[in-house]
Amino acid sequence: MDGSTLHEVVDRTATALPAVTVTQPFGEGADVYKVVDRMFAMTTELRGVPIVNLKCAPPHAVALVRDLAEVTPGWHMDKRHWITLAPGDGLDETTVQDLVANSWDLVVAGLPRARRPLDPTRGAPPG
Repeated sequence: MDGSTLHEVVDRTATALPAVTVTQPFGEGADVYKVVDRMFAMTTELRGVPIVNLKCAPPHAVALVRDLAEVTPGWHMDKRHWITLAPGDGLDETTVQDLVANSWDLVVAGLPRARRPLDPTRGAPPG
């Protein structure tokens, strides 16, 4: 998957989820996706290469970093709880969509129950 496609898939997937807003708190060129004011994804460029930061459960993050060259510990983030995706042949649209949705799920699960949005296409709220 090339970099522009990576960013497009993340944007399309993230903005289709409930209660998502897109902000640019770090300036133009860095889109931050939030659910109920909590970040779950960011698209930006690192040295001219499009990248994506996503929240990820630590055991899953370790496995992804081990198995996919396009996945590294989160750039400028907590390395245990965030991953960074870069363009490459090891990523496909379904994998990226799943990782974005998983990131959203993790953030929603950490919200107080009363503030958790319901995603009607994916069942009851986490927790």
